[in-house]
Amino acid sequence: MDANSTTYWQDIQILKQLKNSVDAHSVTSGSCIYSWDFTLDPCDYLFKDKFTCGFRCDVVVDGFSRLTELALDSANYSGSLSNVSWNLPYLQNFDVSNNFFNGSVPESFSQLTRLQRLGLSSNSLSGSLPDSLGSLSNLEEMYLDNNKLEGTIPLSFNGLKNLKRLELQGNGLSGDFPELTQLSNLNFLDASDNAVSGNLPANFPASLIELSMRNNQIEGNIPSSVINCAYLQVMDLSHNRLSGSVPPSLFTHPSLQQLTLSYNQYDSVPVPGNSGLTSELISVDLSNNNIHGFLPGFMGFMPKLSALSLENNKFSGMIPIQFALKVLAVGSGSNSGLAQFERLLLGGNYLLGPIPGPFLELESGSVKVQLGNNCLYRCPVRWFFCEGGAQKSLMECRAFGPIIP
Repeated sequence: MDANSTTYWQDIQILKQLKNSVDAHSVTSGSCIYSWDFTLDPCDYLFKDKFTCGFRCDVVVDGFSRLTELALDSANYSGSLSNVSWNLPYLQNFDVSNNFFNGSVPESFSQLTRLQRLGLSSNSLSGSLPDSLGSLSNLEEMYLDNNKLEGTIPLSFNGLKNLKRLELQGNGLSGDFPELTQLSNLNFLDASDNAVSGNLPANFPASLIELSMRNNQIEGNIPSSVINCAYLQVMDLSHNRLSGSVPPSLFTHPSLQQLTLSYNQYDSVPVPGNSGLTSELISVDLSNNNIHGFLPGFMGFMPKLSALSLENNKFSGMIPIQFALKVLAVGSGSNSGLAQFERLLLGGNYLLGPIPGPFLELESGSVKVQLGNNCLYRCPVRWFFCEGGAQKSLMECRAFGPIIP
């Protein structure tokens, strides 16, 4: 090491290992790694022509600069991260997102004991997640999304006591989703677009604000304990195999604003205890299930609900007059405390009877209403709210059930 060097020798070695691990043909002119010239001291020449970017050295320990950040540019780098020792005890941010790194997630990441942010998004990483990641107790954000990771999600993740954001979407992760109730600071969890199966965990971290696990193979139903997630605002469990009744507690949840349960196998929507009058929900999507019975009229009285999709189910009966009044904003507005339906999608069911009179007063473009592909009397597609397909034939409507006249 140069006698005048300001960078700790081990940190230099790791930068060298990383550069050597990147496929030379993927290092293009103008990229961060292209500029790294180890005839000079990295921290001393940082942001100059020889070490233009890719890391920071914001801590001095015993007279030596230490790496605190290693954040590569999105320059299509390829190669393995497993050939680097990763003994960087002062590193707080590691980010190589949007490249083509392959191979497994290194076990040796566990040596990054001060790490607060781990960004591996949108690479080609494969294999299973190492249990050792659970030892990163200072980690606040972990982005493992959009790779080729497989296997189960480690229960050891409960050791990530300070984790606020966990992104696992867009992989091939499988098996049951673990209970991560010890993550008492977790606000954001996305495990969408995987192969997670089995039932949902009995309990989720109480601190969750946003939960997304769409497009998996999850069965059963949503656990009643979700009511204990008192800060939860967004839940997306669409494109799964959830079944039974939609839990009524979701319509009385103290903070839930957006509920997406489309493309499941639900068959009913019970009326909640207080008819949803205290609901915070703004948007509900229950489309493409197998829900029978009359439309859930109580939703017409939910004070903040402005977007409702019940398309492509097996609903029958007439359209509740309260739905029509809420679309027309009768009884709605800033003074009433009742939000207007700006989006009401009811197509693809077996609704019958005449069009509610208030719909005939609507102006095209004022709201989005779709009533097509039902059994309604006189709903021609030239009326904008009857778009989405002609009404079903009388034969199909009668074949559905005896309540069709």
